[in-house]
Amino acid sequence: MSTPLATLRQAAQNPQRLARKAASNPRLIPEILDGLNSDKPRVKYGCAKVLRLVSEQHPELLYPRFDFFVRLLDHENRIFQWDAAYVLSHLACVDSENKFAAVFSKYFAPIPGPVMITAANVIQGGARIARAKPHWADRIAAQVLKVTKARYHTPECRNVAIGHAILALGEMLPLLRRPAPVVQFVRKQTRNPRPATRKKAGQLLKSYYGH
Repeated sequence: MSTPLATLRQAAQNPQRLARKAASNPRLIPEILDGLNSDKPRVKYGCAKVLRLVSEQHPELLYPRFDFFVRLLDHENRIFQWDAAYVLSHLACVDSENKFAAVFSKYFAPIPGPVMITAANVIQGGARIARAKPHWADRIAAQVLKVTKARYHTPECRNVAIGHAILALGEMLPLLRRPAPVVQFVRKQTRNPRPATRKKAGQLLKSYYGH
């Protein structure tokens, strides 16, 4: 379809305003989705931001497009992959048809590597999915713990990803039936060579044990 110029212009100039308009006029959603095909970076990334905002505030409007975002996970543009992971994690709370069950493995596949930023986006999304689907919390935690053997471009990348994992697992801890593997992982990270990651591990253990 051909997206009206007004929609494209607003996506580039004021994504927040367009997201609010889409909430009250869902017929704009197909136009915004089509805007991802624009050859103008400000337009396509503006449209992507609109979709992120809509997924946060009105996920039910994007749920009918669930499969579109699943396909976007394989897009050649990594930024679109990250946006897809973000949007899908917000759609979990309205997943009335349990569509996520069929793509669970695909969603979490990037965690072992090789792209740290993709893994980090998926790890963060895992915490949101666990909150929406608490019965999956242990299963999601097991996926996140794969970061311990992940291979990214550098060892430091892995330490950064581990920091994201600690934060995500901290959100999941109250939901876990078996918290022991997570606690063991976090304890080990108190000796992580990255100071920020060590700090996150220490803070989580202090919070978990209440002292």
